[in-house]
Amino acid sequence: MKLNFTKLKTKSPDFRKIKQLYMRAFPDDERAPFLMLVLKAKKKNVDFWSIHCNDEWAGMLYIVNYRDLSYVFYLAVSEDCRGKGIGSAILQNAMKIYKGRRLFLAIEQLEESSENYEERLKRRQFYIRNGFRELHKKLREGKVTYEILGIGGDVEGSEYVALMKSYAGSILSKLFTMEFVD
Repeated sequence: MKLNFTKLKTKSPDFRKIKQLYMRAFPDDERAPFLMLVLKAKKKNVDFWSIHCNDEWAGMLYIVNYRDLSYVFYLAVSEDCRGKGIGSAILQNAMKIYKGRRLFLAIEQLEESSENYEERLKRRQFYIRNGFRELHKKLREGKVTYEILGIGGDVEGSEYVALMKSYAGSILSKLFTMEFVD
């Protein structure tokens, strides 16, 4: 399996596919405005990857960097490519690209009462299988509370706040609740 990571550009032939996948793959309350993602990706600390597998478009990866932290903000694999090990291959490649950095992400909490409990459980198992571990922290972004998983070391709440302030800017970051919670 040969993966190719390319920085997304608005003129990219994959741009429309990525936007459509993003809108389908993430619930409304977990999606930042797509235009904001695109504009923020022009910053040097943001990597918006279009991913091809064996020359076929396969998905997207959006990472925000700050100091030695890399936050996997969004990862989505095209529906046509799911179940083929591409998601795992993307994560393995990301671990090489961001080697020596603390790589972390947020997933929906496991709540048996949630409508998509099985999906949440499978997602969590996927990341654990790929080397991520529980950081025993919760993160609230807007109205959604997430569990934090990571590789390479712990992440402190103050570091997350600094990362998001660096990403969103001081004014925009005040408009959203983004904090670690107990």
